Amino acid sequence: MEAKCLVLLTMAVMLALANGQESVKPVVKIVKGKKVCDRGWECKGWSQYCCNQTISDYFQTYQFENLFAKRNTPVAHAVGFWDYRSFITAAARYQPHGFGTTGGKLQSMKEVAAFLGHVGSKTSCGYGVATGGPLAWGLCYNKEMSPSKIYCDDYYKYTYPCTPGVSYHGRGALPIYWNYNYGETGEALKVDLLNHPEYLEDNATLAFQAAMWRWMTPVKKHQPSAHDVFVGNWKPTKNDTLAKRVPGFGTTMNVLYGDQVCGQGDSESMNNIVSHYLYYLDLIGVGREEAGPHDVLTCEEQEPFSVSPSSATSS
Repeated sequence: MEAKCLVLLTMAVMLALANGQESVKPVVKIVKGKKVCDRGWECKGWSQYCCNQTISDYFQTYQFENLFAKRNTPVAHAVGFWDYRSFITAAARYQPHGFGTTGGKLQSMKEVAAFLGHVGSKTSCGYGVATGGPLAWGLCYNKEMSPSKIYCDDYYKYTYPCTPGVSYHGRGALPIYWNYNYGETGEALKVDLLNHPEYLEDNATLAFQAAMWRWMTPVKKHQPSAHDVFVGNWKPTKNDTLAKRVPGFGTTMNVLYGDQVCGQGDSESMNNIVSHYLYYLDLIGVGREEAGPHDVLTCEEQEPFSVSPSSATSS
């Protein structure tokens, strides 16, 4: 059923893109005194967020191509896999929940740049002297090329048992590692990723959906999602303030990677993610000056939300 819905949505997106990505006017109604909207294929389901501009209103194919300019060059490792259609089809699932549709146009554009900044950093094969610069090579990969192990944790053998002969190495737009992460993500997306983790390297829309689900969903109970800390839905507690965790891009790294990236000072891994975000802000026309002050942009002095075991998702 899920696969059929994905096919139908993809067809709707293809038709919309063929017709020039014209904005769909929202259908509006009032529910319990609140205005909610439906905007067809891209933002469906009577949501307050669908009353705002949708992602295709402000982020279109040419911008996606600018951000990921080198992904289809012959030396890249996922040529022909990633494209705008897959991204916008995946986003249609989460726009009614506020992904890229929270607040005004500026806030929405910043969130798309932030999400893709993480994606670009985690899938890049760029390096210092790469053609076009090191930040032009996002979406170069869709999987870990030479995994050193199969990432099977027997602690989860009763909840997310490893399938014999299957490797749970990194795959996707925000690469997933370990059997329990494939199991949890698969449950959320209603796709059997535990038995078929390779689906993430076969289907770009699914790979983007998995990354968006992670962005929109808290990693652990009593913690915020990356989306919530970025758009301002999250209100820091006194303990958060003492730990120097504040709403903004820096804390999205804390949510997603914890002590693998944050609380380690001016680290290369943190700076790489930040650099992609700033580069993308420039390219989509927002400008890096909108990124906020250093303590909002980085997590170098933040106390991690939690200390990851050695079997955490890779940074």
